[in-house]
Amino acid sequence: MARPYNDSGTCLAAAKKLNIVLASAEVAPLAKTGGLADVASALPAWLHDAGHDVRLLMPRYAMLERQDLKIHKVRQLQDLVLRAGTREIRYAIDTTILPGTSLPVLLLRCPELYGRDSIYTEDADEHLRFILLSRAALEMCRQMHFAPDIVHCHDWHTALIPLYLRARYGSDALFRKARSVMTIHNIGYQGVFGAGILDELGLGGAAGLLHQDDLKAGQINFLKTGLLHADLITTVSPTYAQEIQGPEYGAGLDGLLRQRADSVIGILNGVDYAEWNPATDALIAANYTADDLSGKRTCKRALMKALELTAGGEQPLVGIVSRLVGQKGFELVANVLPGLMLERDFSLAVLGSGESRYERLFSRLQEVFPDRVHFSKGYNNELAHQIEAGADLFLMPSRYEPCGLNQMYSLKYGTVPIVRKTGGLADSVQAVDAQSASGTGIVFEHYDDSGLRWALRTALDLYSNAPVFRQIMLNGMAEDFSWASQGALYEALFRRQLE
Repeated sequence: MARPYNDSGTCLAAAKKLNIVLASAEVAPLAKTGGLADVASALPAWLHDAGHDVRLLMPRYAMLERQDLKIHKVRQLQDLVLRAGTREIRYAIDTTILPGTSLPVLLLRCPELYGRDSIYTEDADEHLRFILLSRAALEMCRQMHFAPDIVHCHDWHTALIPLYLRARYGSDALFRKARSVMTIHNIGYQGVFGAGILDELGLGGAAGLLHQDDLKAGQINFLKTGLLHADLITTVSPTYAQEIQGPEYGAGLDGLLRQRADSVIGILNGVDYAEWNPATDALIAANYTADDLSGKRTCKRALMKALELTAGGEQPLVGIVSRLVGQKGFELVANVLPGLMLERDFSLAVLGSGESRYERLFSRLQEVFPDRVHFSKGYNNELAHQIEAGADLFLMPSRYEPCGLNQMYSLKYGTVPIVRKTGGLADSVQAVDAQSASGTGIVFEHYDDSGLRWALRTALDLYSNAPVFRQIMLNGMAEDFSWASQGALYEALFRRQLE
């Protein structure tokens, strides 16, 4: 395979339109804990295919060393030094091709900070790991003589970049045109550290650009800093962009976001249909399309057999693939599901891990209903695909959901989603009207036990009406959340920033 960058740092794989730098702590499939990784992979890949010169940077975590990657050094990005307070951190940047794409990805090599077992840690130098990522994203541009038009930052891990653009690179002609875009994937994670790290930020005399009330309180909030200084703030669904400007969902940053309301825009995440498409999915028992759904029945039978769900294939199968945490609505599930399983006949396939109380909930349900409930702890990509294809209904009762992807996967697989009306769930699932056979899923509004109970009962009743249920399946399969449409929205947004 040819090197994706030559020795002068010129990208060989893309025709230049916009110069875009994108920095992220996660990029799928190399390193992933959530939806951030999917976006940080799919969006730059789409922009690259559209002809833009995209420089995607992520840390070279220890887990990458166990993957089958052809990694090359970028000559002028070796033996670099970051001075952070009294510390001197040596690093380098290498390159590989992002699996499944033609996109070069730059790998920030610093074993001192990234040679650990997990992406995120609670180590005392956690702040330094992402100070380096933010600083390196801009310093590599200087070393490669690459003048960015757009610098795209994702979540708190790279939220210092807009500040560094002002404080450290504002007088550099290379960055004269650069505009910063800060994307919030989940405002609940903000990167808050003690003010004792101030010297390590490397701001020199520009500390006055930090949030002064926070400094007086003895803390530095990375995400808040990004929201203060970014030229544009985006988030991952239009509804979430509005929700986070209120106190219920703003996680303490709603006041700042209201002040910047004219610069806050929501764009729904896209879906990679090359991976999530029942017509081509190699991980499921049989492929199928809207014109021929017979393969979906095969997928259901195969899944139930594999999970030893022997209660019978005629009863509805409800799927869950999720982090098992309160945000995802599992406090409601714990209150509602055990009683409903005694009341109604349906099976349940659960894949996920998280809070021990919810893991115990599904383990206990599996013990009580061994022929109807299967709980797989952890994450298994193949099983996730099989649940999407084999389930009849998919449950996502989130308290809040910035975007969510599984509900969009479910729609494509003809698996009717049951969701709460919040964030990206509200933007991607249309409430069913059984009379007209319109809509794509069951949507409940109020976050309480009665709301979820109503939604599950309504979904089970809908399943019993085979002609209407089939039409709802087809409605969902016809929806298009591809990056071809969502990526174009980002491209247009970037161009408007430059204008």
